[in-house]
Amino acid sequence: MKWRVMAVLMAVTLLVLLVQDIPLSTYLRQSEQDRITTSLERDAFLLAGRGEQALESGTTGDYAAITTMARTYQKSGGARVIITDADGTAIFSGDADDTVVGSSYKSRPEIATALTGQIATGTRYSHTLAQSLLYVAVPVLSGTNVYGAVRLTYPESVVANAVNSQLQLLVVAALTSVLLAGIVGYLLSTTITQSLGRLRSVTERIADGSLGDRADTAKGAGELRSLARSFNSMTDRLHTLIDQQRAFAADASHQLRTPLTALRLRLERAEELASVDPAGSAERLAAAQTEVDRLSDIIEGLLRLSRAEAADIPTEVVDVAAVARERVEEWSALAQDSGVRMSYRGPDRAPALAVPTAAQQIIDNYIDNALSVSPEGSLLEVVVTEEGRTVTVAVRDEGPGMRDEELARAFDRFWRAAGQQGDGGSGLGLAIVAQLAAASGGSVALARRESGGTEARVTLPAARATTPRGATGRRDKSDRGEKS
Repeated sequence: MKWRVMAVLMAVTLLVLLVQDIPLSTYLRQSEQDRITTSLERDAFLLAGRGEQALESGTTGDYAAITTMARTYQKSGGARVIITDADGTAIFSGDADDTVVGSSYKSRPEIATALTGQIATGTRYSHTLAQSLLYVAVPVLSGTNVYGAVRLTYPESVVANAVNSQLQLLVVAALTSVLLAGIVGYLLSTTITQSLGRLRSVTERIADGSLGDRADTAKGAGELRSLARSFNSMTDRLHTLIDQQRAFAADASHQLRTPLTALRLRLERAEELASVDPAGSAERLAAAQTEVDRLSDIIEGLLRLSRAEAADIPTEVVDVAAVARERVEEWSALAQDSGVRMSYRGPDRAPALAVPTAAQQIIDNYIDNALSVSPEGSLLEVVVTEEGRTVTVAVRDEGPGMRDEELARAFDRFWRAAGQQGDGGSGLGLAIVAQLAAASGGSVALARRESGGTEARVTLPAARATTPRGATGRRDKSDRGEKS
């Protein structure tokens, strides 16, 4: 990855420079040619102006002044000079070979154009000099009369050399830019690869079973730190799920071992008594059926708990007051059979957020537990209160109450109070209640009442104060549960 990032940055930089410098080189060449042409026109007009009087008089003595001036200009590093009279005959020539004074230049297009009173500029190839020349030819004017022409020629290679020297600077700047882009790409890619390397190392350690490792969220670019935080959140969630699976497997194996052993022993005993004591065999089979029912209750409770823990479920708005009144009405008939009075106290409406059916299941479990310990003639009260951003449901009984250690462990999986050890309960009821409340963003609690009995509470987010949350709801990390 490191070399790919470097190559990409260098390639992009080079492409940008090429797109910029190719038109720039053409512009520089044209600008340099225009500059030299303008300079030659200025020099040609200067020579023409100084030689005007001599050409107008037409005397040989006056030509000497023009010759001296032209020779001085050419020796000073100027262009090659040709000066002709009105007939196109050279009166001065800076050419070294066959172009001599007295030769006719009228056949040269640029000279012919200048003798008509116009300026001629351009480039042409000189067979004499075997190179391309940049030329300027101007007329020698006095009013409207043309008395001769001045032509200056300049090697086109000089223009190319001037442009090339500037292009060399551009090439050096371009190569420096590409090199700097490579260095920046190397440093950038090194930072990225180091952060990704650390993240990969953590991933490999977690894959090897070290679930306590976490990615470093303090180093690297902002995007990589955000990725590390997301990775840590995923790892936390994964760790929680694995712990839940381990706890589920441990709880299931522990709780199923005893009824399975009892069931096997009863079936073996029933088989032994089948031929000699049919009544005893039937009694053992009935006991085995009881163990089967107990197994069924435990398995069903484990499955409900597993479903509650397995995935985040979106919450919905629930009228807790209406649900509480409905559950009181449903349980009233059973309460009357037990000699227990039931009542509801609270507002007409109390909208809260909860996962589907959570409010019904929680209240049902609390009422079921309370009825099992409520003495005849006592009152079982369901109270709904709204406090700021929460809605609380409290189920209050007048039973014997619970000790401090029992209150502390009541939400543990498979835990049952001393008087409930043989009642056949699965010990998962309150654990499921706690998980449903956590999935809804709420909490549960048990407290001893001053007047006697127990108060079981569930607190849920009020719908007026918050919005439903989706699949990222909170989870109860303590993994504590309750049993009925």
